[in-house]
Amino acid sequence: MAPDITYVIAAYNAEDSVERAIASALAQTGVNVEVVVCDDCSTDGSASVIARIAQHDERVRYLRMDRNSGPAAARNAAIMHATGRWISILDADDTIEAWRSERLLARDDEAVAAIVDNIVIHSSDGERLLYDIGHLASMPRLELPFFIDHNMVFSGRFNFGYVKPLVRRRFLADHGISYDENLRIGEDYLFMASILASGGVCLVEPVAGYRYTSAAGSVSHVMKSSDVAAMLDGDRRFLARHKLSQQADAAQARRTTNLKRAFAYLRIVDELKAKSLGGALREIAANPAATWLLRMPVVSRLKSSMAAISSLPSAPRHLSK
Repeated sequence: MAPDITYVIAAYNAEDSVERAIASALAQTGVNVEVVVCDDCSTDGSASVIARIAQHDERVRYLRMDRNSGPAAARNAAIMHATGRWISILDADDTIEAWRSERLLARDDEAVAAIVDNIVIHSSDGERLLYDIGHLASMPRLELPFFIDHNMVFSGRFNFGYVKPLVRRRFLADHGISYDENLRIGEDYLFMASILASGGVCLVEPVAGYRYTSAAGSVSHVMKSSDVAAMLDGDRRFLARHKLSQQADAAQARRTTNLKRAFAYLRIVDELKAKSLGGALREIAANPAATWLLRMPVVSRLKSSMAAISSLPSAPRHLSK
C-alpha cells in the first residue's frame, strides 16, 4: 500500500540537523510515511548520516545529485521517487510536530489539491508564530491574488512564501508542476503559485505544525540583486505558462513593480559595497522609485554603507559627473 505522505528533504551540508528533520518525519502519528532525502553534493558528513538512517529504516530513501544544483533541483529529484499519495517539503534544518500529518490529512477531500499550516519560527531570540492564528482562521482557503500580494520583497508585512504545503502528488503530475530549477531563492513561492494558478484548491490550517529554524547566514537570509533578477525571470516563465484572473493579474503587476524596485535598491547597495558613490548615485538617478526602501528597516545596511562611503576620499572626477 502506498504511503499516505512522502516527506521530501533536500540536504546540503546539513550534517548537524538532517537527522532531526528525518526523525520528526518518521515520528508522524496516525499515518504511513516515507522520507526521500536528496543530498545536493554535500561536502560535510551529511551523506554518511543519511545513508546510515536509510540502511536501518526502510521508510527512508537516500538519493544523491551528480552535481550541486540547488534546492529546487534536489526537491524535484526526490519528488520523482516519491510514492506517497501526498507530498510535503521539509527543509533539512527544520522539523515538524508529530501530529502534523494526521491533522492536515483530516482535511483531506478529493477536491483539495494542497493544505498549508502555520509555522513556528525558532531562532536564538526564542520562538514565535509566523502568521497570526486569527488571520489564518478567517481565510479557509488560500487564493492566488492574496498569495501573490503577500509575496513581496522588503514589504514590511508577513510573507506567505515560507509555507510548506502538503500537496496531492497526482495533482502535481496531472498539471506538470515542479520546482523552477533556475531559482535558489523564491522557488517555494513559484511552486505554490503554480498550484493555485492551475486551479488547485488550497485549504488553510491556522495551527502551527511546522517548525522553521532561523539561522544566520542561511540562503533565505541573504538577498542579492542577482537573486531578485532571477525571481523576475521566474515570474516571466510563470506568466508565460499560466493565464491569470483579472485580480491575480493586478496582484502580479504589483509584485513585478515591487521586485523591480527591490532590484534597483540592491544594485545601489552593490555599488556602495564596492565603495562607488558615483555608481550608487547613477543607480538612484536611473531608478528613483527605489528610494521608497529608505523608509524600511532593511535600509540599516544601506545607511551603514553610506556612512562608510562618507569617510572615503572624494570620488574621482569621472564618477562625479
